[in-house]
Amino acid sequence: MAVSRYARAPVLNLGQRFGTSRSIETIRRGIDNGTVRFKETTLQGFERLDIIAGREYGTGEYWWAIAAASGIGWGIQVPPGTYLRIPNIDDVLRIVG
Repeated sequence: MAVSRYARAPVLNLGQRFGTSRSIETIRRGIDNGTVRFKETTLQGFERLDIIAGREYGTGEYWWAIAAASGIGWGIQVPPGTYLRIPNIDDVLRIVG
């Protein structure tokens, strides 16, 4: 069994359980099993995940949900052409909250 790149990721103390290795794996499983709906897109030039999160969710603070769903780690800025999965934030918060 392959070890996830998030298995050794530090837990962020955000006052909630968001951003932990466990929540990231939960989001990935939710996408794989269909309990987390998502849109697909390709990152365009000069876009960052927090900007996309702001446009999609009304706040940039959920950039980590896009990173987790897309399997790209903790980078807030990733290269143009990167494939993104933008999860439904209500689905994400329901399963990790």
